[in-house]
Amino acid sequence: MEAIEFKAKIRNGLIRIPDKFRQRTGETVKVIILSEQKARQTDIIDKLLLNPIKSKQFSPLLRKEIYERF
Repeated sequence: MEAIEFKAKIRNGLIRIPDKFRQRTGETVKVIILSEQKARQTDIIDKLLLNPIKSKQFSPLLRKEIYERF
């Protein structure tokens, strides 16, 4: 297996292969995408799941109470 590296932008779901590598057209290749952008920011739900708010008055709803609301 040979590794080839180049930088490209993904546009409309397509990656343009530089001319010097186009002779490989038709070959099966393995593609790994390494993004230079930072990872997506976590939203409030992600933060709460990682760090739940603790409350002394909290009591989970009973099954009956859940279905009474509808």
